[in-house]
Amino acid sequence: MLLGYIWIAFFTIAFILGLVRTFLLPDTSSLYNVNAIPEMVLALFNSSKGAFDLALGLTGMLTLWLGLLKIAEKAGLIEKLSTIIAPFFSKLFPEVPKGHPVLGSILMNFSANMLGLDNAATPLGLKAMEGLQELNPNKDTASNAQIMFLVLNTSGLTIIPINILMFRAQLGSASPSDVFIPILITTFVATLVGMLAVGIKQKINFLDRTLLLFLIGSTLFIALLISFFLQLAPPMIKLYSELSGNIILFSIIILFLWMGLLKKLSVFEVFVEGAKEGFQVAIRIIPYLVGLLSAITLFKASGAFDLIILGIKNLSNEDSRIVEIAQALPTALMKPLSGSGARAMMIDSMKQYGPDSFTGRLSCIFQGAVDTTFYIVAVYFGSVGVKNSRYAISCGLLADFASVIAAIIIASLFFPA
Repeated sequence: MLLGYIWIAFFTIAFILGLVRTFLLPDTSSLYNVNAIPEMVLALFNSSKGAFDLALGLTGMLTLWLGLLKIAEKAGLIEKLSTIIAPFFSKLFPEVPKGHPVLGSILMNFSANMLGLDNAATPLGLKAMEGLQELNPNKDTASNAQIMFLVLNTSGLTIIPINILMFRAQLGSASPSDVFIPILITTFVATLVGMLAVGIKQKINFLDRTLLLFLIGSTLFIALLISFFLQLAPPMIKLYSELSGNIILFSIIILFLWMGLLKKLSVFEVFVEGAKEGFQVAIRIIPYLVGLLSAITLFKASGAFDLIILGIKNLSNEDSRIVEIAQALPTALMKPLSGSGARAMMIDSMKQYGPDSFTGRLSCIFQGAVDTTFYIVAVYFGSVGVKNSRYAISCGLLADFASVIAAIIIASLFFPA
């Protein structure tokens, strides 16, 4: 229901702003012009086509990865992973039976996200959501396990933000990897806040020995990782990030294939069987993508974001640091709505203010700290037919908000004026 209200609000606000720009304040600034409504309608039509093209692009990834997952599943690899992680995941996802195969899919999705492997993370996430839906007694309403899984995805814990480092290098940054540690800290904060928010709502006992050890262990792991990368020269950070993610990805594919071969499976036939499922999933999510991305595009085309940023700048009283933060905020505001839109705003910030400016660096931290909340809600829940997302969006947005606050604080500490 919340997503439906937000969707209607995007259209309504865009329509009102379009009328204001067209009839009340024409041609007084770049925000207002008589062509506002026609431009918005054109953007709406283009976004519908773009959403369909995006779904087609996902079809290839889904086909590949669901085919590979079918091999891993029939070879017994997913079941073995589920058994290994059962002690922890049974506490975080108490509704899921211990050793259930879906736990293996969840682990693989989280691993792909942490390594910054977006192309693999989405198909793995959809496979995990499908498994959770099989355990869901009320198919129209998100289960507790589905909400926890989705919010942990939207909080976007990423250890290797390789794409951001590459964009910074391409735009001439003197030290492309200087945002690596701030992104790592910020995304960890967002994930922790998202997990705690959902856990408190679901009355999960985080003082349980297993969960407490995990939280302490993960914090120590992040601290050790930060310590390791701080000792590396900036070019080596980029090299380690790029190589490690891709080597691990390739190793997983080889592991799947050889496990299938050792189990005497007809590997290619099993792959095709799973790949067919990917096409069906892609077809199911098209309506959700078209509906959501059309509303987001219309909201952006209406000038709503420009007005918000203009208001923040006007409240800054010429404080240079506040102005710099305001200049980076479009990336943070767009990130829950559109990953590609946020990426474009990050690149624009670096081009306009410089990749090594405070604004450019903060935009990169915003971009790397969390994932796209509304996109993930639409795609993941849409793929299994969940209509009532309950408190998933509010907890996801809380993690997004925590990442914004954390990013500003951490950027100010790492890059003082």
